[in-house]
Amino acid sequence: MGEANKKKVLFQMGYAASLGLAMVIAIFGCLMIGVYLDKKLGTSNIFTPLFLVIGVAAGFRNFYLFIKRTFPDEDEAPQKDKISGRHEKNHSSEKH
Repeated sequence: MGEANKKKVLFQMGYAASLGLAMVIAIFGCLMIGVYLDKKLGTSNIFTPLFLVIGVAAGFRNFYLFIKRTFPDEDEAPQKDKISGRHEKNHSSEKH
């Protein structure tokens, strides 16, 4: 294993380890904002579940982007079809 490859693997492992912490911060941070707004505005649990859902969505969005960035090979296949022109030929016949 080359030195550059080792650095890349170590960087990805460090990023993956911090991903769990980022998910927890996003979820609990949004939850705390929702609780604060409910207390401040005197509402009865309107903002708490709303911000909890936003926090969960933000956490999973970070996870999705990590997976997409770590394993880019699956996304390259459709781009190859576009470059070769196969993708454009299918759409040109639908327009007529």
